[in-house]
Amino acid sequence: MPNTEYLKIPKDRVGVLIGTNGEVKQEIEKITKTYLDIDSEEGTITISPIDEMEDPLGVWKTNFIVKAIGRGFNPEAAIRLNEDDVYLEIIKLTLYVGKSKKALARQKGRIIGKDGKTRELIIDMAEVSMAVYGKTVSFIGQLENVMMAKEAVEMILNGSRHKSVYSFLENKRQEMKVKEFKSVVGIDDDKIEFRDDLD
Repeated sequence: MPNTEYLKIPKDRVGVLIGTNGEVKQEIEKITKTYLDIDSEEGTITISPIDEMEDPLGVWKTNFIVKAIGRGFNPEAAIRLNEDDVYLEIIKLTLYVGKSKKALARQKGRIIGKDGKTRELIIDMAEVSMAVYGKTVSFIGQLENVMMAKEAVEMILNGSRHKSVYSFLENKRQEMKVKEFKSVVGIDDDKIEFRDDLD
């Protein structure tokens, strides 16, 4: 069948994808106009379009929604991926820490932080949804925000102190706010001059 995608998610996430009485599965199918064939035993999912002519991106978007649920996101956050300007980014922790389970657990601990503080801070400052699951850390949000969160987590993985990561997030957030303000007001970057004779 043309335009059909196959993927596999961890078995312990299949129930979340299906939802109580199949609610989540039905909602995904409804908003993306696709059909999900789920093999609960294997964790394999086949995504096919209900109507080829409907939305050519339906299957593609559904793939990301299913992938996000498989990576630990709740369905509500994952379904946002049906919007055009919302992205999913997955960091494979093994690329940074190798195969050691001990190193993996330690780095996950650093990313989450004491009482989940670091994770919460990244979510708040970068305005993203974030999931730490298995050997991955994933984000859902607008591209610039996702890249900011990813950079913060990469800093942690590369050994930066939490303090430096918080400063980075603070500065990035300021930059984004200024940029947003300028685009709302309609000013080009180089046209802004701050006067210092107004004290």
